[in-house]
Amino acid sequence: MVRERAKVARSVIHRSLYSYLQPSGRIAEQFRTIRNNIQYSVQNKTIKSVMITSPGEGDGKTTAAVNLAISMANRGEKVLLVDANFRNPMIHKLFQLQASPGLSNVLSKQLNLNEAVQHTEIPSLHLLTSGQRQANSTELLDSDVMKGLIIAAAEKYDRIVLDCPPVLSGPDTNMLVKQCDGVVLLLQCGKSTHGMALEAKQSLAFAGANIVGAILNKKER
Repeated sequence: MVRERAKVARSVIHRSLYSYLQPSGRIAEQFRTIRNNIQYSVQNKTIKSVMITSPGEGDGKTTAAVNLAISMANRGEKVLLVDANFRNPMIHKLFQLQASPGLSNVLSKQLNLNEAVQHTEIPSLHLLTSGQRQANSTELLDSDVMKGLIIAAAEKYDRIVLDCPPVLSGPDTNMLVKQCDGVVLLLQCGKSTHGMALEAKQSLAFAGANIVGAILNKKER
């Protein structure tokens, strides 16, 4: 069972959680379309675990990961949203939670998955925050423990969404690509240049990623 500490309901108030705060709105509808397109991007295979990344910082990938996960949960699926960005974790801030304990605690075998997962007030959406960053956090992402975590989560959840670091900022994201069924590359309109997008795509492909789609994000004014 999830620890009692994690069962405390929190108020989700961050305005970027469109799929929760404005489920009938235009942006929520767009994320439902993205959700469906991801599933229809491959034939005869279920995309159970999907990574969200981008070329650089500030592209909006965390917002995309969170809203995609919410749209999946709104469909009645049991969803685990994982903050795999040890460099700049953000998911705990959007849900007004502590970053630790979380993923790093599971990978370092301080806790098991069930003990580290936290509930949200959104039905069927659970969180695994980043946890406290450790000296070997990057290496832990490329470990048998991480592989086992994904396998264990896939047995318990219908979908797993991982918010990952920018692919061009370090090796972290490419260490995870083979452990997930698909990767979505988010590009920021007016910020992600053609060269950055191409470099990010080539880097992911070289690491063996199954790129199932891209999101062009237009920043709000």
